Amino acid sequence: MVAHDDLPRWRGFNLLGKFRAEDESAFREEDFRWMDEWGFDFARLPMDYRCWTGETQTDIVEDALHDIDEAIEYGEKYGVHVSLNFHRIPGFCINRQELEPYDLFADEQALEDAAEHWRTFTRRYEEIDSERLSFNLFNEPVAPSEDAYEAVLETLVGAIREEDPERLVIADGLGAGREPLETFADLGVAGGTRGYDPHEVTHYKADWVDGADEFPTPEWPRSSGGEEQNREWLRENVLAPWEKLETGVHVGEFGVYNETPHDVALALMEDYLALWEELGWGWALWNLRGEFGVVDSGRDDVEYEDWHGHDLDRDLLELLQRY
Repeated sequence: MVAHDDLPRWRGFNLLGKFRAEDESAFREEDFRWMDEWGFDFARLPMDYRCWTGETQTDIVEDALHDIDEAIEYGEKYGVHVSLNFHRIPGFCINRQELEPYDLFADEQALEDAAEHWRTFTRRYEEIDSERLSFNLFNEPVAPSEDAYEAVLETLVGAIREEDPERLVIADGLGAGREPLETFADLGVAGGTRGYDPHEVTHYKADWVDGADEFPTPEWPRSSGGEEQNREWLRENVLAPWEKLETGVHVGEFGVYNETPHDVALALMEDYLALWEELGWGWALWNLRGEFGVVDSGRDDVEYEDWHGHDLDRDLLELLQRY
């Protein structure tokens, strides 16, 4: 049994098959096979609850969950721990919140609907041990207050515990995953953090980030506002609050968008990876395939290697493998 305060240092990738209902797909066995071949053991699945609902927010269509069942089976086959995350949960999503008909932090119905989804998942997978499967409650909360987030956590964790008291649960930090809460340890959950600072470096020219096309040309290390930002800066300003937590910590997402120069991206990621190794924290790159990933990232400053008909960023892969 995996305890919330003693996490293995799982390392791997985010897989986006169910990231958005508008373009969902099944998870790919080859992704799990590649992870195993490369030496990784963790897959986070950020998912949109609309992928398995019908006409209402709680009309859960059982057949639509079979792709998730299959991903968990791939994880067992290839020795990859699977962490299920609701990227969009009833009442909240950090992207396009306007699509939600209610507010998870303000509307009782939204919170009850969200809890019902987790009850359903908990019952469905109660026979699968936490060594193979964990639940990451929902992605990057932005709540009106710490109290409001704590109330949501208590309800969702309580719904899971009613069905499976031993399930490993990971809760993302407040402030889009950046701010830990002492409540995590009190609730018996691990903390989920991020590696997206400085944002001007990691999300340079990202088209979904307001003002990203005006960010200065990225450098790392760098000077910003008269302050030197380097590995020590990351330790003191990004990681230090999480070190104080009396529970386990996992970095659910990190990475650098493909418009940042490749050498700068690798330098920043290596500083993060080295620090997380010192702390014993696991991590998951956003993502395996796509603009942040090791496969088909679309960078114009990388000499790609052919990988089963795909473009492989071997330099990035080997950096990850070192840590």
